[in-house]
Amino acid sequence: MIYRFSDFYKKLYLIFHTVKYMKLRQIINRLIRKFKKIKICYSSKYELRQRVGQWLCMEMYPQTYYGNMTFKFLNFQLSINSWNDHKCSKLWLYNLHYFDDLNAFNSKKRKILHLELIHNWIENNPPLKGNGWEPYPTSLRIVNWVKYILSNNINDENILRSLYIQAQVLSQMLEFHLFGNHLFANAKALIFAGVFFSGKQAEYYLELGLNILDKELNEQILSDGGHFERSPMYHNIILNDILDLCNLAQVYEIVHLRKRLNIWTAKIYKMLEFSSAMSHPDGNISFFNDSTFGISPTHSQLMLYAKSLFDINEGDLISSDNPINYIFFKESGYVSASTTNSKVIMDIAKVGPDYIPGHAHADTLSYELSIFGERVIVNSGINQYGLSELRLEQRKTKSHNTIEVNNMDSSEVWSGFRVAKRANPKVIDISLRHETLLVEGSHDGYKKFSGKIIHTRKWILSDNQLIIDDFICGTFQTAISYLHFHPDISLDVIDGGVRLKLKSGKIVTLYIPCPFTVDDSFWYPEFGVSRLNKRIIIHLIKDQLTVTFRW
Repeated sequence: MIYRFSDFYKKLYLIFHTVKYMKLRQIINRLIRKFKKIKICYSSKYELRQRVGQWLCMEMYPQTYYGNMTFKFLNFQLSINSWNDHKCSKLWLYNLHYFDDLNAFNSKKRKILHLELIHNWIENNPPLKGNGWEPYPTSLRIVNWVKYILSNNINDENILRSLYIQAQVLSQMLEFHLFGNHLFANAKALIFAGVFFSGKQAEYYLELGLNILDKELNEQILSDGGHFERSPMYHNIILNDILDLCNLAQVYEIVHLRKRLNIWTAKIYKMLEFSSAMSHPDGNISFFNDSTFGISPTHSQLMLYAKSLFDINEGDLISSDNPINYIFFKESGYVSASTTNSKVIMDIAKVGPDYIPGHAHADTLSYELSIFGERVIVNSGINQYGLSELRLEQRKTKSHNTIEVNNMDSSEVWSGFRVAKRANPKVIDISLRHETLLVEGSHDGYKKFSGKIIHTRKWILSDNQLIIDDFICGTFQTAISYLHFHPDISLDVIDGGVRLKLKSGKIVTLYIPCPFTVDDSFWYPEFGVSRLNKRIIIHLIKDQLTVTFRW
């Protein structure tokens, strides 16, 4: 009985320290949604707006539909019996209703299959029934259907009528209880519907979508170009959304869109710079907060899209004459630095916006490192959403390349998408001296449990060496430093450290001046995928630890 009572107060504590950061509108909207009734006018007439240009079709995603109601999402291929098949996870079903395959690789070769699939969806998903009518999948589906219609010149009354009804429903279900990338997707879909159709109702969708988008762009895209949820994956998704809006503005002669093009283009330039800096030499994203492969376009895909729309080159984004090229995204809180043979990405960032840290991890002062073009040090990534123990494990401090104190997380991640008390990061110094870059930051995430404990970390980068210098200020019982290695890296323990052998055969030496252990762990590079890797665990025997990579 005492245990249950304690658990009750612990849950109450977590809820309080989560809800206190939320906006009042979020809380009110959660209540309203439980009682709001959606109105659908089936007799409404619609008209299509006249086009003046062609939709630029960019195929960025792999095929996900194979006919006979067989789909592959999140690396699970299934043949389903219904659009809300109970054997499928919620996220898998969400993907089912997105209709991404309409605009995936070689989609034009599957036109007959796609038309059959759309009609099947319309027939078996009456309004407001099932997962497909929730606002987020509805938003993505509206955009995908409009893109598909524009790319293939579809003129099907049944499809157009369904699309019009979907826009009606979405306009009454906007996700003000979530905000963030969800509300951005809602706004984008309303703009697409408002532009695609014409008439009074369409103008309402367009105005509503643009009003939301204008506000969210200013809030969600930080002054340094980073997306405010601090996830490289979601950053690239939002960047792709803005490119789509610019694409749409070239298809239709609409003053409201054209006058925003300069603003959108300026955002795109900065966001491309951030996307490039937060990607590794292998061309794919780094794993900070909720990030994994296969969900967002890569930087090179986004760059190609931007080049197709504007006069833009990669060289326009970042240029430096320094021996170490680095960029500090001051508002986002990340530092990206490159030498001749290395790239390191350092996290001195907030876990995310205070009121929606749903994609946040307890990863403050973590980092990722590539050497000779290969990933060496990696955060663990994610391979699922939901409320599982594994999902929670992937968000914890020990799944990242930083220090865990007193067996606590630097930020209180809990449930699937919740954070209670959070670490407050501080940038202390960023300076380049004598061809050596010094980056120093700290956070106070452990003071909430253990007095005034502060974790301070220095990264000292030169052409062939990276030193990580940690200091724990305050009294602690345990402090553990974690180093997670890419699965392709083999480790050979030597006197005073570890010899790392890269897939290419090149050697990197890691010097560790105190006892450590090497054990098995997992890296989660995609949804539904886990790869066995190695990690090093170092128990600090005093308040300071220095490890050195040399290549």
